[in-house]
Amino acid sequence: MLRWLIGGGREPQGLAEKSSVQTIGEEQIQNPYTELLVLKGHQDIVRFLVQIDDCRFASAGDDGIIFLWNAQCLTVLQRLDVWLSGGSDLCVWNRKLDLLCKTSHLTDAGISALVELPKNCVAAAVGKELIIFRLIASNDGSEGWNVLEVKRLVDHQDNILSLVSVHDLTFVTGSHVGELIVWDALDWTKQASECNFWDSSVHPDAQPEIKLSQSPNETSVQHLTFDEECVFAAVGKGIYVYNLQMKRVIACQRTAHDSSVLHIEKVPNRQLISCSEDGSVRIWELREKQQLPAEPVPTGFFNMWGFGRANKQANQAAKKMQENTPMYFLELVGDLIGHSSAVQMFLYFGELGLATCSADHLIILWKDGERESRLRSLTLFQKLAQNGDLQLKF
Repeated sequence: MLRWLIGGGREPQGLAEKSSVQTIGEEQIQNPYTELLVLKGHQDIVRFLVQIDDCRFASAGDDGIIFLWNAQCLTVLQRLDVWLSGGSDLCVWNRKLDLLCKTSHLTDAGISALVELPKNCVAAAVGKELIIFRLIASNDGSEGWNVLEVKRLVDHQDNILSLVSVHDLTFVTGSHVGELIVWDALDWTKQASECNFWDSSVHPDAQPEIKLSQSPNETSVQHLTFDEECVFAAVGKGIYVYNLQMKRVIACQRTAHDSSVLHIEKVPNRQLISCSEDGSVRIWELREKQQLPAEPVPTGFFNMWGFGRANKQANQAAKKMQENTPMYFLELVGDLIGHSSAVQMFLYFGELGLATCSADHLIILWKDGERESRLRSLTLFQKLAQNGDLQLKF
């Protein structure tokens, strides 16, 4: 009810009550973000946050203003010490924001995402295609660069919405129709793919839902993040955990939010943060399921016909497979309610908190309440000690 009252633009109350989204009570023991600070300044939807250093970030939105709360909303290539920007052309800039070169990608679609690859290469998502560019320094001794198109990958069936580099050997793409493809970052070949995120028969642990059809918005891979072992995909309203070594989904929360998940981020302690069009920000923890012993198969009847031994062997094989295959699930451990419209993205600053931006024109800093309380107490004691007002009794 509280969520519905705060979010005026969300679904009607009757629909919200029938939602299958996992909920958490007011006693959120594992949620540290009990204080919030609202930052006002933007006059329209705030869409992007860019981290500058350990404590500073910039915001940009539909009002055309960049606030420093300094920096441009561009993709940085740390190896080459240049900046790239997409759109109708691929542009290369230096740190002084001087245009070094640009190249046309010769299609009607714009560049929607960029990621750096080894060997001075860049992968650009252009509609359904993934275009590999190589940056080559100019031979005239100037600071200029040349951009050469190397290869086009056309394995996706629909527009590529998300692109992430896992490490120097692997990068991952996700499309509007729910395709996830794992690529080799050196030779640009496809290593693995997943195209059945919404299929309950593929993910039997998922909660069943009665639907007449699946709309593209419910299957699109909106955002990707990763750690050393897994890729975390925001697919429609859900979150899926894809293990790179096993090459399969090991956990999912099909209805993580009431609306599409727009941004997710992996944080320490096996936790994941997600934000959605429904205006909520949620904290999840990846946990391993407790394995129950496999039930023995009754063999009395089969022994009469000589089938007992075969069924016993099959039962033992199934039990061994179950024991060797760990099962995981996403547990909701925190629900941050403060925005009244879609939360576009967020930045995680560790112990300094969480910054979120929204279509309600606001930026909210979520703070660890206990930490902030200790800091205020420490500041107070230091001030009293400096003024000589602090008397210690022994």
